[in-house]
Amino acid sequence: MIRIRHVELRRVRLPLIHRFRTSSHVKHELEHILVGVTDASGVTGWGEIASPSGPYYGAETVQSCWAVARDHLRPLVLAAAWEHPAELAAVMGRVRGNHFARAGFDMAAWALWSALDGSPLAAALGGTRTRVAAGVSLGIEETIDELLEQVALRVAEGYHRIKLKIAPGWDVEPVRAVRAAFPRIPLHVDANGAYPASERAVFGELDRAGLLMIEQPFAPRALVAHAELQETLATPICLDESVEDVDDLVTALRLRAGRVLNIKVSRMGGLTPAVRAHDLAHAEGLPVWCGGMHEFGIGRAANVALSSLPGFTMPSDVSGSDKYYARDITTSPVTCRNGFVAVPRTPGLGWEPDLPFVAERTVARL
Repeated sequence: MIRIRHVELRRVRLPLIHRFRTSSHVKHELEHILVGVTDASGVTGWGEIASPSGPYYGAETVQSCWAVARDHLRPLVLAAAWEHPAELAAVMGRVRGNHFARAGFDMAAWALWSALDGSPLAAALGGTRTRVAAGVSLGIEETIDELLEQVALRVAEGYHRIKLKIAPGWDVEPVRAVRAAFPRIPLHVDANGAYPASERAVFGELDRAGLLMIEQPFAPRALVAHAELQETLATPICLDESVEDVDDLVTALRLRAGRVLNIKVSRMGGLTPAVRAHDLAHAEGLPVWCGGMHEFGIGRAANVALSSLPGFTMPSDVSGSDKYYARDITTSPVTCRNGFVAVPRTPGLGWEPDLPFVAERTVARL
């Protein structure tokens, strides 16, 4: 039986190498919360709350996650006794919503449990791959020429798929330019729900661009609109923000609201629900891939482990740390070589925090 004796929370801030713009906001730096949980034997598991700073991708923010982690999740975790991380996830389920905040604790529990068990995290989750095919996500640039430069850089690095952020006014033209310059690269677009549910013409145009998928065209709860659009397109629709838990996935499957699923550890509340979503999608024949939230090395390590599961048949957003950060918070960076990230074989998470550097970048600690 495992009991957590100590919880540490750190708000850590890192600058981005290249500013990242989506349909809703621009990011120049990121602030995430590291969660350390230590048992009676002194072993620590680390997780990451990778919520955005503002309420644009979803309702949670760093500020709200800090409050929920401090005032609600920390007491629950310290009071619980458990044998498997899924049991602790059930205890944390008493806190409604707040998936990003719960994800950090769930990730830390899995890291601790697999370290105590002497198993690599990927194996503990049921992973079968020794390496993960990596895709990369590119933000909205000031000009198409700048976008083409970014695409060329990532193609040269061997990434297996390029994702382009789109928004009203920045959609068909940049996609056509990238497709013309790189006719063979696997390409998909992500709208982050920026378009009204009445929009059809833009997606009809994009349907002719030979895309892998069109990700989250409409608002998260607009599942009927997604289903209606999917009926008119040959290109698969991929759901992201629409699927926050397994019940959402059941509804989306019943409505046939999409033909691809982006599973994000943070969005779904941790590795425990992410594995459940994978298992259901895999049983239903729905292709999945692991999306990212510009995680630091701890969260990125969890994404790599999750992506080793058999149903992750499409390249995941597990690009190397050097895509985003001059220096990551782990003792060694997550590296992508020839488009693949190796799955660690050592017990636990596989990457450890560089605590002196973490201390330098910490803006608040509990």
